[in-house]
Amino acid sequence: NELNQGVKGLVVAPLDSAAIEAGLDQAERKGVPVVAVDVAPDKGKVAMVVRANNVSYGEKACQYLGEHITSGKVVQIMGDLASVNGRDRSEAFRACVKKNFPKLKVLEIPAKWESDTAASQLGTLLNANPDIKGIYMQAGGVYRAAALQTLKSKGMLKKAGTAGHIAIVSNDGIPQEFDAIRKGEIDATVSQPADLYAKYGMYYIKAAMQGKTFEPGPTDHDSTIVKLPSGILEDQLPAPLVTKDNVDDPKLWGNTVK
Repeated sequence: NELNQGVKGLVVAPLDSAAIEAGLDQAERKGVPVVAVDVAPDKGKVAMVVRANNVSYGEKACQYLGEHITSGKVVQIMGDLASVNGRDRSEAFRACVKKNFPKLKVLEIPAKWESDTAASQLGTLLNANPDIKGIYMQAGGVYRAAALQTLKSKGMLKKAGTAGHIAIVSNDGIPQEFDAIRKGEIDATVSQPADLYAKYGMYYIKAAMQGKTFEPGPTDHDSTIVKLPSGILEDQLPAPLVTKDNVDDPKLWGNTVK
């Protein structure tokens, strides 16, 4: 619809990394540049993908849980595996645990970015595995409230630093997660740079509409442009781990919004 209205540039956030290809092909035929934000397409032509390194999301969650849990069961509440974000985070977490923390056993919930699915499947897992010691939620904005309520209903929501606390790491960096860290409900999150997604999504689409092209390498904004196996270029923006030690950092975008 947008292409038929004569737009000169498109910024998209694909829900499905494969399904977006048809739209990208149509944009290419019309000579309209496209920038993808947050989620990379599997195929198709885009001027740039503006995204954080989602492999590092899974690795940072794994490192945090592995350093705080010596052995036992941890749950990975996954995103939609039709999205490259869900696949990257899931595979990275799984591989990191296997390589670095072999005494941890990973249980997985394919929740498809759905809070109800996460809550019901987590409840089932907790019934069968009351000795779970850690949880990795791939989307704090979607899963946090549902997961915490499920834990609370089973008497398993213990404050960080107290006996029986289940270590929880999420992804997003929204204010609600920061509040949960301050309360001791969760332990950490990876701050997805939502403000920079907007800033550099617009930067790259304006440049692409002017006919500019880009190359792999470091940028002037503390990130690196990489070439994906598909040949697509991706500007991988920094995404810091947030814990109780730096949750009040005013530079975090989650502390700049209400």
